[in-house]
Amino acid sequence: MRVNADFSERVLVHTSELEWQASPMKGVERRMLDRIGGEVARATSIVRYAPGSAFSEHTHHGGEEFIVLEGTFQDEHGDYPAGTYVRNPPTTHHIPRSDDGCTIFVKLWQFDPGDRDQFDLDLSALDLEKAGDGLSASVLHNDERETVAFEKLAPGASRSLGDAGGAEVLLLDGALSGEGIEMTKHDWLRLPKGDRIDLVAGPEGASLWIKTGHLDHVREPEPA
Repeated sequence: MRVNADFSERVLVHTSELEWQASPMKGVERRMLDRIGGEVARATSIVRYAPGSAFSEHTHHGGEEFIVLEGTFQDEHGDYPAGTYVRNPPTTHHIPRSDDGCTIFVKLWQFDPGDRDQFDLDLSALDLEKAGDGLSASVLHNDERETVAFEKLAPGASRSLGDAGGAEVLLLDGALSGEGIEMTKHDWLRLPKGDRIDLVAGPEGASLWIKTGHLDHVREPEPA
């Protein structure tokens, strides 16, 4: 399966307009944003767990990172409420579930094979630093392959987005617009390598999850 798999193209997905698709596990559905592969895939998705649903135990051979968008995600390591960012690098494993239901944004098979840095962060508790006029930010993860950050834009503040190694944005809250693009909550934008766009935050500002540099390292998933 290939979904938005041409990484030389700019892609904007209004995620609320996508149909939910069933996963192999009852009660777990997904909206596919990009994907290369079948059930073992390099994938970016929004996944919804119905109350009481779960996935069987599995190992993250290619790594997993996710943001809890709504509700509380759970596994044997703990509870992760909305606003939590989690990185589970290659070789980690767990039994994911949600007793009360949740929605997460998740990326699979996109880690450096040697990455072993596992952590979770509460985005609402971060100490943000001023990074420009009306812009505050915190770096969540940084290595030679990619940089992941959380940013907040004040109402009307502008942000130029793009990177020589590609860029990806999930709008966590608020609104962004510019150059013919309108983004609202949970919309997703991927920019190819070297592309750039100037966006302005709406009247309530904007909160963003941003990844840059990673499209220099796109690879096909390997068999488990």
